[in-house]
Amino acid sequence: MANEILNSLLKEYEQKKIREEIAADNRKEELYTKIPRLKKLDNEINSYAISVTKNILNSKSYSLSSLSDKINSLKREKELILKENHIDFDYLKPHYECSLCHDTGYIQKDNYQTEMCSCLKQKLLDISFNKSNMSNLNTENFSTFNELLFSDEVDPKKYRFSISPRENIKKIKQKSLEFVQNFDNPSYKNLLFSGNTGLGKTFLSNCIANEVLKLGKTVLYQTAPVLLENIIDYKLNKQKTNLEDINKSVLETDLLIIDDLGTETLNSMKLSELFTIINTRILNLNHKITKTIISTNLNITEIFNKYEERIGSRIAGYYDIYCFYGDDIRFKKR
Repeated sequence: MANEILNSLLKEYEQKKIREEIAADNRKEELYTKIPRLKKLDNEINSYAISVTKNILNSKSYSLSSLSDKINSLKREKELILKENHIDFDYLKPHYECSLCHDTGYIQKDNYQTEMCSCLKQKLLDISFNKSNMSNLNTENFSTFNELLFSDEVDPKKYRFSISPRENIKKIKQKSLEFVQNFDNPSYKNLLFSGNTGLGKTFLSNCIANEVLKLGKTVLYQTAPVLLENIIDYKLNKQKTNLEDINKSVLETDLLIIDDLGTETLNSMKLSELFTIINTRILNLNHKITKTIISTNLNITEIFNKYEERIGSRIAGYYDIYCFYGDDIRFKKR
């Protein structure tokens, strides 16, 4: 099944790449018709580039400098023509969906080895695990985040905090942005979002997921019940290939978002798996920097009471804990 999904995605990538390259060629031909000089310039640039290559192969280095100067002169003229006609230079290039792999699904590393691009990894995660959990990223992001939905009332008796829900959520938003900016800093802590439903925990998690994806990172977003059930199910059914896939994804994805922690039915196996996930990712035992966000209705005291002390202590020590409070905002107009 995993190979079928990968092969299907690679076919989509190939078709997408071909479409973009054809579209780029069509744009180029349209410009050639409007500005014939551009076609002449491109032909000359290509001709001189071939001459440079031939001279390098034949060790004729004496003409390389003059040839390079000529090519640069032609390129400058081309850029000037485009600028005069208010045409962006990138207009002539294929508009690949992924600028890293150019819609091939793979990138070449410095040692000339190839590895799967983060965009392809993310598509595999979305199909296999995320499913519909990250379907709201277009509407739930920092640009649509509306702090005015939160009350500006300061009421320590009602909220048990000395600042208003609005001021609190503004601080959490700022810390969330800092979390994204410091994502590759191994000493920067993970996040625990604690509070009742309807207070923006999932929305803010989506905001962060959106920004992390823009960094070319992978994101796995799953509820605690589904995540732990899947891992246990694979183990009990002894589907080794699938087990390796899900374990690798959970432990190695750049950002893991565990939603609704505390709503799962616990047993010893799930406790053990939860500890492995949290501990492995904290200590970077997968030999890469990984970050985790946990969203829960429980406070830290309740987490210590519900889970083993080793889980509670890992969260208390390696997570920045932010409490969401106020009135349910789900039914307020955004």
